[in-house]
Amino acid sequence: MSKGIQITGANFEGEVLQSPIPVLVDFWAAWCTPCKMIGPLLDELGENYGERLKIGKVNVDEENALAVQHNIVSIPTLIVYKDGQIARQKVGALPKHELENLVKGLV
Repeated sequence: MSKGIQITGANFEGEVLQSPIPVLVDFWAAWCTPCKMIGPLLDELGENYGERLKIGKVNVDEENALAVQHNIVSIPTLIVYKDGQIARQKVGALPKHELENLVKGLV
C-alpha cells in the first residue's frame, strides 16, 4: 500500500469533496497485485506535486459501501476529484507517464 491518506465513508466528504486541492483517489485491495504495483508510483506522484495534490486510498474490502457508491467494478480504479467533482477516471495499473497525465492540467 502506498502512503496516501486512508479514505473512509466517514471522512470522504471532508478529505475529498471539500478539499481545496485536487485529490487522486485510488480504489484498491490488499490482495490486488496491480494495486501493489502502482502504489510506489502514486507515492512518487504525491511527492512530486507536494501541496498541490492529495493522494487518497480507499480499501474496497473495508469500504465496500464507498466502492459501490462510486460504481467500482474493477481495481485499481483511480478517480481524480477537483472542486468536489470527478474530473478524470482510469481503471487498471497505469505506467508513470499515464498517472502524470491523469493529473496534468488539474494541479
